[in-house]
Amino acid sequence: MTPSLEARSLVKRFGALTVTDSLSIGFERGARHAVIGPNGAGKTTLFNLLAGALRPDAGQVLLEGEDVTAAGPDARARTGLSRSFQRNNPFPDMTVAENLETALAIAGGVGRVFWRGFGHYRSLAEKAREIAGSVGLNMVGDTIVRQLSYGMQRQLEIGLALAAAPKVLLLDEPTAGMSPEETEAMRHLIAGLPRSITVVLIEHDMDVVFGIADRITVLDQGRVLLTGAPEKVRDSAIVRERYMGSGG
Repeated sequence: MTPSLEARSLVKRFGALTVTDSLSIGFERGARHAVIGPNGAGKTTLFNLLAGALRPDAGQVLLEGEDVTAAGPDARARTGLSRSFQRNNPFPDMTVAENLETALAIAGGVGRVFWRGFGHYRSLAEKAREIAGSVGLNMVGDTIVRQLSYGMQRQLEIGLALAAAPKVLLLDEPTAGMSPEETEAMRHLIAGLPRSITVVLIEHDMDVVFGIADRITVLDQGRVLLTGAPEKVRDSAIVRERYMGSGG
């Protein structure tokens, strides 16, 4: 089966430093695939290469079997790739509903007519309510984003990514900075996403990783150290030595 998203022999250098070193990895359709590794392992650079924010010095990125190496982030989004970032990016002075309607309008090519807000497009408003419900924000649609808790803003970030109806969703540190309660809510949210979406996440919280992922890739110095089921990664002596801090 063709992977939903694939990197083939990716190389990325910053001056004399090779950050991504002939890295190959595939993400199967519908998978929950975590990418972990120590700081400096190349995780964020890999995401930037997959999303089109960076161009590789060598290698290819394929989305649904199509070579998108030369495509930018917008083109990849239109092909079915969405990304949430480690830091929140919603419009803070707009409501949750307005943020989602804006994202839906952009994804659907609906231009904003200056004398009519997106609320006049009934289908956008209905879809925005549906997405808000799917990320646990159905009760705060009319709330200004800056008034939301940090965890709810992170939930909205995923909602904005879902507005593009992605085939692949890249989540960059979705629980960063969250309280234990917010982290648990986010874990449930991600676990409940439909299997029609391939989810790839960078995450440092190992409880979240092992609670969500059915595949885990461990990066080390820009290379794949190991890919496998959670049990394989948990039981790997080399992973414990190189990443989890145990030589035993």
